[in-house]
Amino acid sequence: MVTNDKGIVELKHFILREVCRLAWEDRLTPDETEKIVYQISPGPKPNYRCCVYKEREIVRGRIRLAEGLSPEPGYETKNVVAVIPAACDDCPIQDYFVSDICRFCLGKACLNSCKFGAISPGDTKMHIDPNKCRSCGQCAKSCPFGAIIHQERPCKKACPVGAISYNEAGVCQIDESKCIHCGHCIHSCPFGAIGSKIYAVDVIRDIRAGKRVIAMCAPATEGQFGKDIGMAAIRAALKKAGFSDMAEVGIGGDMTAASEALEWIEARKEGRIMTTSCCPAFVSMLRHHFPKIYEENKSATVSPMVAVNRYLKALDPDCVTVFIGPCIAKKGETLSEFIKDTADFALTYGEIVALLDSKGITLEPVEEDYQEASIYGKRFAASGGVAAAVMEAMQEMGEDTDGIRLMTCAGGDECRKAMMLLKAGKLDTDFVEGMICPGGCVGGPSKHQTEAIVLKARSELLSKADGRKILDNLKRFPMDQFSMQRDGKQHT
Repeated sequence: MVTNDKGIVELKHFILREVCRLAWEDRLTPDETEKIVYQISPGPKPNYRCCVYKEREIVRGRIRLAEGLSPEPGYETKNVVAVIPAACDDCPIQDYFVSDICRFCLGKACLNSCKFGAISPGDTKMHIDPNKCRSCGQCAKSCPFGAIIHQERPCKKACPVGAISYNEAGVCQIDESKCIHCGHCIHSCPFGAIGSKIYAVDVIRDIRAGKRVIAMCAPATEGQFGKDIGMAAIRAALKKAGFSDMAEVGIGGDMTAASEALEWIEARKEGRIMTTSCCPAFVSMLRHHFPKIYEENKSATVSPMVAVNRYLKALDPDCVTVFIGPCIAKKGETLSEFIKDTADFALTYGEIVALLDSKGITLEPVEEDYQEASIYGKRFAASGGVAAAVMEAMQEMGEDTDGIRLMTCAGGDECRKAMMLLKAGKLDTDFVEGMICPGGCVGGPSKHQTEAIVLKARSELLSKADGRKILDNLKRFPMDQFSMQRDGKQHT
């Protein structure tokens, strides 16, 4: 995996691989996991933190996350994204600093601009008291030399909804009432202090119990592992690991496109702006931060993951479904109380690779040809792909799409700005495609390669797909046996 936090990713992979290995062998006990702790940090000297005791505590937190638990015993959180307190202590607490550029000038505009008494003269330059500073930024704006610097923590800067704050000790805290599970904070933290709960152990236990466990691979999967590893190769590797089968979630893209097309046609007649509902982080943003838009403008169609889950459960109610993709928010979607009949578990690409690695399985090219989704369903993963698929479905239904105004928003800032305009009644469009990750799902926080590498390989893989249409493709599936609506009711 190519990331800016390579050392952290390698550590997480090693820990998860060892935890999975213990789970396969039915030896996942406190004594065995403690051996992992001392294997990583044997002492007496630390490898990467101030002391071996801190290192070991951080590793214990990572092991707990790898087991699907909260990182700190006694402090359980329902949130999928969680903080390892022991790892979060090396970022500066205050946001504003006086640099050496300060000329200690006579005017002292910074002192005069502060309404909280946080600024006072030091020996050679002005001083900001972090206990009094409210991070309003007026001092930085008033300084004629630009000597006051705004230093924002990477995790807080990455969060698109202001869900991150700090306690009196400077430890990161995530507000569960604001968090949309986008996961952008995870890879932004240079200390690996933020992670997500991992449900690989649950999946392994179900496989070992003899249950029919079916993997569901996201449309973003093609290209993640190179141009020679298509869906068929991934399916073969997963079967070696004990999965009963694999389904392409691009099928759900076709299903969602057809369902949303009916909603868009109706909304267009009513003159009502509608937003897509495929990205769970975008949906969470609406529910937490724009509740009126969530109720009045959001599509009621389920995401492709939920659609495929309902299809599989209609065929076999006892099967266990496991979504695999680049998305942290999908983990939150599997636990959501607002969606009926969602998937049982969700794993990221890094997590499924660690699971395969724990059994000595590698992804290898195969000769088998495998395609279940149309090219439109496959393209759901890229920004603009959802809207393009819905428009294609509308045209296949005989709807005239000329003159339809589309807005595609990729990235938290773009989505938030668009929703603020919609809330104010100033959004000049008919439909909005919202994806919290820049570039869409292919740019998700848990992508396996850089976006440029993925797109190059992905383009070659998708060029081999046939040209089947959405509605024709859906004739192969029992669409009358399950609902495409969030409330579980059939569309009338």
